[in-house]
Amino acid sequence: MIIVPVKEGENIERALKKFKRKFEKTGVVKELRRRQQFDKPSVLKRLQKERSAYARQMQRQEA
Repeated sequence: MIIVPVKEGENIERALKKFKRKFEKTGVVKELRRRQQFDKPSVLKRLQKERSAYARQMQRQEA
């Protein structure tokens, strides 16, 4: 449960902004989107290898 303490006279927009920031940090939406579709472990492993190869390639170009 997310609790956002609101100070006396504080703008509601600022309190909403704090709430949104805390909610984003929890990662609930990200987890829901990830669980919407099942990906086989082999596919996930292949995607991870592709990402790491791309990152390695970008590091080589910088050097």
